[in-house]
Amino acid sequence: MVVSLKNCCTVKPAEPTWNGPQPLSELDQVGTTTHVSTIYFYRPTQNWLSPPDTITNTLKESLSKALVPFYPIAGRLSWIGKGRLQINCNAEGVQFFEAESESKLEDFGDFSPCPEYEYLIPSVDYSVPIHEMPLLLVQLTKFKCGGISLSLLVSHVVVDGPSALHFFSEWARIARGEPLGTSPFHDRRVFRAGDPPRASPCIDHEGFIQPPLLLGKLDSLEERKKKTTVAMLKLTKTQVEKLKKMANEDQSSDLEHDYTRYETLAGHIWRCACKARKHGNEQPTALGVCVDSRRRMSTPLPIGYFGNATLDVIATCRAGDLMSKPLSYASSRIREAIKKVNDEFVNSGIDFLKNQPDLTQFQDIHSVGSTQGPFYGNPNLGVVSWLTIPIYGLDFGWGKEIYMGPGTHDFDGDSLVLPSHDGDGSLTVALCLQVVHMDDFKKQFYEDI
Repeated sequence: MVVSLKNCCTVKPAEPTWNGPQPLSELDQVGTTTHVSTIYFYRPTQNWLSPPDTITNTLKESLSKALVPFYPIAGRLSWIGKGRLQINCNAEGVQFFEAESESKLEDFGDFSPCPEYEYLIPSVDYSVPIHEMPLLLVQLTKFKCGGISLSLLVSHVVVDGPSALHFFSEWARIARGEPLGTSPFHDRRVFRAGDPPRASPCIDHEGFIQPPLLLGKLDSLEERKKKTTVAMLKLTKTQVEKLKKMANEDQSSDLEHDYTRYETLAGHIWRCACKARKHGNEQPTALGVCVDSRRRMSTPLPIGYFGNATLDVIATCRAGDLMSKPLSYASSRIREAIKKVNDEFVNSGIDFLKNQPDLTQFQDIHSVGSTQGPFYGNPNLGVVSWLTIPIYGLDFGWGKEIYMGPGTHDFDGDSLVLPSHDGDGSLTVALCLQVVHMDDFKKQFYEDI
């Protein structure tokens, strides 16, 4: 697919905004510290296609207005020593790319992630100093058929999934001529950003430590280099319900409530990965779970909290136990990890990180071939849920998207669980595994239901 870049510009806030350094919480500075991409495809109606710059101007003007209340996104990061970062709120702006392609939306089939996506998503040069990198990059690509794609690449240091979607939805509201729905809450001191530790951590925070290695290996270097592939695996509502029934019919009698769709499906993915990777019974394995703490604190965070409020916890066990015991066992290990996340756990985790001399070891720079940061590839997995966040319906005035999904997604062990676009109860798993394991995984994934 040929994509021609037509223009690149910087979009700055439409009005003067607060200027100065903003401390980041520890939750902002660990885990994925690069940009995360999503992509939307649209079929605008004819009145939006003439004059040809109507969509472009609408996006730029509304983005400029949205950057006023969401001013940190227009800033830049800077290192402040010991592997720690801050945001310089300086209104330097975000990058906006305009591109065109002779391709048609029909060429993308069911829009499953494919190599052509890389031409539709801006790339970030991580070799340049961090204070020169924009925190948001946007690419509008116009296709021959009149359809468009809008790709959004945002720094995970500044926002987590719920905060990113908050910004995108408010930007769309402004584009439609509507007032701001929910104002962002920018004070990250609710997570004690910039403060010294209050105490030594009172809980063991294994989620911040490197996950297990393959038995007999001293590091993950070899596994990090192996070729990967991506699959979009769809489950009907009937298959999802069957999995839930399988997990819950074996549950212990003291279970508070049935296993959720996430606990069930993540457990199924974990078991299938162990089988596809042909782990021995004694192989330790971990599953990373991203938990949103917004409503898990004793005092819930302010509505519109803008930053990272999610933290990673890990479920661990031996592969042999996962493969030989029923699905309920895997789900129980995942629930046990999630249940730990409460006020005490979050604050203890923050103290754990504040007491670290350097945060670099906890940062996943997420570039292919990287040797730094936690590795959730073989023998581990990360399963992120988008089931409860409003990922669909981003309408800038020309109608809702016809498809939305993750952008580039090429790290072994990464997976996303997405609800269906039309709300029919089906689910999709976007999964990246090593090429040598994918076919066996697909076989197990469907045969085990």
